[in-house]
Amino acid sequence: MPASQQANAAFDPAQFLALVSQDIRQRSGSVFYSGPAAFSRPSPLYILGLNPGGSPIVQADETIQHDMDSFFESGAAWSRYADESWQGQPPGTFGMQPRVLHLLRGLELDPRMVPASNVVFVRTTNEATLNAEKRSLLGACWPLHHAVIEQLSVRTVLCFGGTAGGWVREALGAHEPVDSFVEGNARRWRSSAHLNEAGLCVITATHPSRANWENPLADPTPLVERMLLRS
Repeated sequence: MPASQQANAAFDPAQFLALVSQDIRQRSGSVFYSGPAAFSRPSPLYILGLNPGGSPIVQADETIQHDMDSFFESGAAWSRYADESWQGQPPGTFGMQPRVLHLLRGLELDPRMVPASNVVFVRTTNEATLNAEKRSLLGACWPLHHAVIEQLSVRTVLCFGGTAGGWVREALGAHEPVDSFVEGNARRWRSSAHLNEAGLCVITATHPSRANWENPLADPTPLVERMLLRS
């Protein structure tokens, strides 16, 4: 699509939700972490965590179908990172929320206008449980991500943590290392960027639930910015 057409393009987010497999819709989980506005126009960046946190037992009623049904109720522009109260705390202040918001501010991006989701929509108790269902869950969830990336002209996918990054790199064939950031502290954790043959970039960042992105020594924002600015 020519750039002039992309600038004026508008998409119906409901078309993306329609791609969620019926097989997982009654399981505990959620789909999008930003509202309809973020999925209605082209975006250079797509943010993906691994899967929703919490307990599939305690939150059994919080099904993927329920999340899909309520997607449009909060208005067009919203972000779970900026507008949702986590653990009873003021919106945007708990856990990794302020760290994600810090990165987006550094990129001069509105969190309510950046499409965000998880690689897998199903909530699990731990990563081992998720790995056991990897093939079937990716089959149920990846068609939506593929459509978002293609239709919103995404050029950079930012993944939280090594597992999410590894699964996305595998799905997109992003194997060419092009850049990295190593924390300037004793642990020296690395965030890395890889390209696929089409030039799509996958950034595997440290997980903001563990790494304090607000600390300059651990902040991957410059790496993400370099990838967004690449020609």
